[in-house]
Amino acid sequence: MLIQPVVLSGGSGTRLWPLSREKYPKQLLVFMGQDSLLQSTLRRLEGIGDAGSAPALVVCNDEYRFVVAEQLRLIGKQGLIVLEPMGRNTAPALTLAALAARAGGDDPVLLVMPADHVVTEVQAFQDGVRHAARLAQAGAIVTFGITPDRPETGYGYIQAGAAVDEGGACAIARFVEKPDRATAEGYLQEGNYLWNSGLFVLRASVWLKALQLSRPDILSACQTAWDKGVADLSFQRVDAEAFAACPSDSIDYAVMERLAGAQAVAGLPQGVVLPLSAGWSDVGAWDALWQILPKDEAGNVTQGRVLMQGCSDTLALSCGRLLACVGVQGLVVVETADAVLVVDQHHTQEVKKIVDRLKRDGCSEGLLHRKVYRPWGWYDGVDAGERFQVKRIMVKPGGKLSLQMHHHRAEHWVVVRGTARVTKGDEVFLLTENQSTYIPLGVTHRLENPGHVDLEMIEVQSGAYLGEDDIVRLGDMYGR
Repeated sequence: MLIQPVVLSGGSGTRLWPLSREKYPKQLLVFMGQDSLLQSTLRRLEGIGDAGSAPALVVCNDEYRFVVAEQLRLIGKQGLIVLEPMGRNTAPALTLAALAARAGGDDPVLLVMPADHVVTEVQAFQDGVRHAARLAQAGAIVTFGITPDRPETGYGYIQAGAAVDEGGACAIARFVEKPDRATAEGYLQEGNYLWNSGLFVLRASVWLKALQLSRPDILSACQTAWDKGVADLSFQRVDAEAFAACPSDSIDYAVMERLAGAQAVAGLPQGVVLPLSAGWSDVGAWDALWQILPKDEAGNVTQGRVLMQGCSDTLALSCGRLLACVGVQGLVVVETADAVLVVDQHHTQEVKKIVDRLKRDGCSEGLLHRKVYRPWGWYDGVDAGERFQVKRIMVKPGGKLSLQMHHHRAEHWVVVRGTARVTKGDEVFLLTENQSTYIPLGVTHRLENPGHVDLEMIEVQSGAYLGEDDIVRLGDMYGR
């Protein structure tokens, strides 16, 4: 049986600010080992054996399509990347994936995985996937329920009903929202309540039929958006206007809760929950990350340039500067180039409120890192003042910025590593280390890396307006 992985890579991970930003969310970040959460998700089915897996379907926001494509390339993974013009929650995202899976006439079993979860026991996960796939092949919609090890108040729960096989799978009795601590302790004692994982296994046709019965408005909008979509490089774009008309809803609300117990809707497939113990975490907030990372004898987790003195149960993460913690307990301290977060572990869910305030006040720190990734490489905003700003730019081998011009600024370029091919008006020439050039206001220009090593340079912009929207693109290999 072939399993089709579906990776839902939406969401902004605001509770993991300042590492996670709206335009560079947590699934693209590395927290454990060498892989990002997205890359770890894609690797999770490697060696699954008798079941086997097809190239992944990744559904992501248009904003970070090139980063997603690059992360797939770096780990040697192929797959179709379906672009959402805007977020519409998980039910429309899964619907686009199901339509993509059915486009060639096949009807695969879909393994639906959020891109930002952690699973530390891969073999146990794969065993569960094989079990769930057999149930899904027979027509059930299966979700994994995580066997709880504490009275967690940050997760929703699923109550398991009557057994449907001898392997532990049960009918879904009901879904319940995030409980208070006393209720969560009661669930733990009863023993038939599982954490709602957001992981699903089902056939593509079964999902589409279930959606037709429960939310035909979502199916209709997604079908129109898919039918009017176009291929763009290695991406599949859906029609933005049609998708904008799609209602926003989650997989749980749109379908799963309608399969549960006495609430089950006639004609819908059977809903099954399969208990899973595989070191799962949704890494929903900083305290969840602290729980899964290796700790020292005092319960501390450190990453980057961190010094601890007399601290306990603290997560301290530095992205560059030296971070020193003295005599603190139960804190999260995170340093990035443009922001520092200090929060008590019992209040990590409230970090989202800080991000909301940043967005409301128009602060860029809520959206972007100082280092911004582009399909050709990245730039880092090193300094800025009245009528000037300084950027450090990296262009990967073969990378090429768009042919462009600016109405309001001039630019000075200094190469510090590698070789640059520069187009300036009618001129085309090479610059190497310690060489520089000046791009006057209004002059057409382009920067390329023709070499085999990264091109690094310093750019000094000067002028009356320095915003990124002062770019007139005249030609772009990335279709922007």
